[in-house]
Amino acid sequence: MNRSLRPGWADALKGHVRRPALIQLFLGFSSGLPYLLVFSTLSAWLRESGLSVAAIGWFALAGSAYVFKPVWAPVVNQTPIPILTRRFGQRRSWLLLSQGAVALAILFLGTSDPAANLALTAFWAVVLAGASATQDIVADAYRIDSLDRALEGPGTANFVNGYRVGVLASGAGALLIADQWGWQAAYCVMAALMAVGLAATLTSPEPKRPPARTDQPFRAALIEPFLDFMTRRNWAMVLVFITLFQYGEGLLGVMANPFYLDIGFTKTEIALVTKAWGFAMSIAGAIVGGILVARFGLLRALFVCGVMQAAANLAFAWLAGQGPSIPALTVTIALENLTSAMATAAFVAYLSGFCDRAYSATQYALLSAFAALGRKIFVAGGGEAAQALGWKLYFVGTTMAAIPALLVLLWLMNRDRHFR
Repeated sequence: MNRSLRPGWADALKGHVRRPALIQLFLGFSSGLPYLLVFSTLSAWLRESGLSVAAIGWFALAGSAYVFKPVWAPVVNQTPIPILTRRFGQRRSWLLLSQGAVALAILFLGTSDPAANLALTAFWAVVLAGASATQDIVADAYRIDSLDRALEGPGTANFVNGYRVGVLASGAGALLIADQWGWQAAYCVMAALMAVGLAATLTSPEPKRPPARTDQPFRAALIEPFLDFMTRRNWAMVLVFITLFQYGEGLLGVMANPFYLDIGFTKTEIALVTKAWGFAMSIAGAIVGGILVARFGLLRALFVCGVMQAAANLAFAWLAGQGPSIPALTVTIALENLTSAMATAAFVAYLSGFCDRAYSATQYALLSAFAALGRKIFVAGGGEAAQALGWKLYFVGTTMAAIPALLVLLWLMNRDRHFR
């Protein structure tokens, strides 16, 4: 975007409440809501039902749909749904189908009894994960297709914040309800909350999309999205950057809770500071990230946010020397969650910007899978590194681990000055 056409600070902030961006807040909530109902919330229910820790661990496989969603993303991108697509359009029809499936799966999962029929509980957990992953695919595509360049940053920030609120509702919210009225009531309330996403979809316009560049369904679904992506300038280096960008943050995240416990914080202190205070900082950070994207352009905002995110990791090295100090933890969490949310908002906008609207569902699912490599897979050795280095050097190392991605980003910025 030409710098002279970029909005001022006030206009960038107002972008968050414009209708196309505001819709993303509710779709993000709907996408975030089912996530923990397959993972930590379900694990708590299973443990309370008498399952062993080993058996609960195997339930993590129910979430495999989130990893493999690029496999059926081409179907979501191209295949019409009888009756629904004719009435609501390609994106909204798939949103309605997946959101309805999520609500029903939550309801049926909640009415199962893991103590009496564990197989049935596992079945509905797998169904819920598949429906939720499908919703993620189409919600990402809808966001890409419906936001113009001026609203890309604010709309993405709203989606990220909505997702965080949804995760909070199905995590802390579901646990509170279950503690008072039982697990069936908790899951029924979560199913009812899916009405937020359904209402947003029904009242939203269908985004305009260019047609596929071929009349052959197989080629349009499975070949053209990848050929189109490979026409992007420096596409191979873009994939390298996407894979590496969240590596340092992933190394920090995977060892954060063991670190808090090791230096002497109680679980209550961890919950209050890292979850409640951290949540507030994350909301603020996503808004700031969206404003920076709108105000300064995507690449510059992404680089600044990336540098700040990497530097904030050094606060954990400082905290390691302070011991169990609540003020020190509060400052550390403020810095980390604020900068991490800023970087996440800019990064999601960056991924969205690389997707052609004709193939947005397929391309975004692919790019997010590459991002997950650095954030989820490459961090597997983090525990061994922390044990060998000690906490201070480990967290300094997480900052160093972010540098290669920032160098690649500088290289890309130098060669593609006009990107967004």
